[in-house]
Amino acid sequence: MKNNVVMMFVAILMMTSCNAQTGHKEDKKVNLEEMTAEQKASYSYGILLADNLKRGNFEGLDAELIGQAIKDVLSGNETLLDVNAATVEWQVYAQSQQVKQQEKDAAKFNENKEAGEKFLEENKSKEGVVVLPSGLQYKIITKGDGPIPGPNDKVKTHYHGTLIDGTVFDSSVERGEPISFPVGGVIAGWTEALQLMPVGSKWELYIPYDLAYGARRAGEKIAPYSALVFEVELLGIE
Repeated sequence: MKNNVVMMFVAILMMTSCNAQTGHKEDKKVNLEEMTAEQKASYSYGILLADNLKRGNFEGLDAELIGQAIKDVLSGNETLLDVNAATVEWQVYAQSQQVKQQEKDAAKFNENKEAGEKFLEENKSKEGVVVLPSGLQYKIITKGDGPIPGPNDKVKTHYHGTLIDGTVFDSSVERGEPISFPVGGVIAGWTEALQLMPVGSKWELYIPYDLAYGARRAGEKIAPYSALVFEVELLGIE
């Protein structure tokens, strides 16, 4: 359930109300080759809307009612709700679906959560590993002697990120290009670690799921409740 789905829904209502046309046209099937540019755009927009709804795992939506609402607005017919009321109804529904999905994910990925907790429990007793009160763990690979960034600084880093089984999900090292970002603009585990690292340091971070992406999925490889491992080199403060 993403905000862009909600915004797309609202955008449809607002756009169609502003560009309402009079008269009601019957549905008619045409081949792609026979479509005008406007028809292709209309069909394409419908695909994008449906794809976003499907990806959002929304349950119980009635495709016919969605289509009827769009037709009513386009044709200038009176709708059961105005745009503001429709926005509220959609937001209430979307939030309820988000809660349901989180509950499903919690059950589905409980095994993933337990694996991360077991990994961190075993890892904290290894030589050189420091455990912070937040649950973040780190090991110093290279000790730097430069300044330490603050919460409002922008830093330049090289990193290599893996799951606890060693699966690589992102790596500036493999891309051969460091990345810059605000200290406060990343996951909590990174934000905490960066404010302890002198420039020139290279640390290995072991990040609990609640200091990473929590119950959310991130990309194709990071499932909900995933503990993450990063090798981070702090190259400088910009």
